[in-house]
Amino acid sequence: MASIQGTESGMSPSPLVHRRSHSKVARTIVLMRRVLGTTALVTAGVPALGAQATATALPRRVDVQAISLLGDTLRTLPLSAAVRARYEAQLAEARRAYEHTPADLDSIIWYARRLGYVGQLRESIEIYTRGLALHPDNPWLLRHRGHRFISVRDFDAAVRDLDRAAVLVVGKPDIVEPDGQPNPRGIPIGTLHSNIGYHLALAHYLRGDWTKAATVAQHEVDIATNDDRRVSMAHWLYMSLRRSGLDAEAARVVAPMRRDMHIVENEAYHRLMLLYKGELPPDSVLATGPDGQMSVSDVSAAYGVANWHLANGRRVEGVRLLERIVATGQWGAFGTIAAEADLARMK
Repeated sequence: MASIQGTESGMSPSPLVHRRSHSKVARTIVLMRRVLGTTALVTAGVPALGAQATATALPRRVDVQAISLLGDTLRTLPLSAAVRARYEAQLAEARRAYEHTPADLDSIIWYARRLGYVGQLRESIEIYTRGLALHPDNPWLLRHRGHRFISVRDFDAAVRDLDRAAVLVVGKPDIVEPDGQPNPRGIPIGTLHSNIGYHLALAHYLRGDWTKAATVAQHEVDIATNDDRRVSMAHWLYMSLRRSGLDAEAARVVAPMRRDMHIVENEAYHRLMLLYKGELPPDSVLATGPDGQMSVSDVSAAYGVANWHLANGRRVEGVRLLERIVATGQWGAFGTIAAEADLARMK
C-alpha cells in the first residue's frame, strides 16, 4: 500500500465544509491539460505513442511532470542523493527487464513503478498505458496507473481507472502486492484489492466528493485484515465524514482505535487516529528533521493535524500548516496534494 498520505477535515460550521467544492480544483486540472497537452496526460485507455508498434521503445523523458493545484510547475521530486542513487539502480534493472521482455506483465509493471519512484510520473503513466494496450482490463495496470494519475493531479482519470479495476476484481481471490520499497520489517501490508480501494477513496476525497470517499473507505474498514489497513482507511473515512458534517459518525470511527494496535508501517495514521480520539496531543504527531524539513510521511501526518485544527474551528492554525506543507516541496506526497486541493478551494 502507499504508505502514509493525507488527513482530517472541516466539521459542520467550519468554513472548510464544501459539498460541491471542487470547481476550482477542476479548473486547475483543465488548465494543466492545456499547458501539458492531452497526450502528456494520457487519459484512460489511450496509448501515448501507439500500441504494440512502440512497445519496445523507451518513453521520451518529460521535463514538466505536472502543474500543482495552485498553479506551480512540478518537475523533480526532492530525493536525497542516496535515495535517488538506489532508486536509479532499481530503475536500471527494471529497464533492462522491460527491454528484454516488453510484453511481459511483470516487466511492464515494475518498469513503470520504478519510473514513478524517481519522479518520472508521466513516463510511468505512458508505460502503464502501453501495457493496457497489450493486456486490456488488467486490474494491476489500472490500479497502478490510477495511483500515478493522482500524483499528476488528474483525479477524474484516476477514478475511472480505479473504478474499473474495482469492478474487475469483484469475486476474485485477493493477492498480496509486493512492496516496491519494503518497510523495515519486510512485511507487505497491502493487497491488490485493498490498494485499489485505498487509492479510489483518496481520489474521490481529492475531488471533493466526500460521500463517495466515505462509502469506499467504510467498505475497506469493514473488510480490513490487518491494523495497518484498518487505521489508514479509518483515517480517510473519518476525514470524509467530518467534511460532510457527520461528526457523530466520525466519532464512531475512532472509538475502536487503541494504542496497542499491531502496526507494521502506518504509525503516522495510527497516531492521527489517536489524536482524533483525543488520546494524543498534536505535537506527538507532527515531526520534522533537524533543519525543520519534512519527509513524505511527515508531510502527510502534518496534513492530518492541519485538518484537525480546521475541523475544530482553528482556521488560522490549519491554513498556516497547509501552506507550510506545500512549501516543503514534497509534491509527490498525498498529504501535499490534499493540502493543495484544500488551499485551492479556499481561494
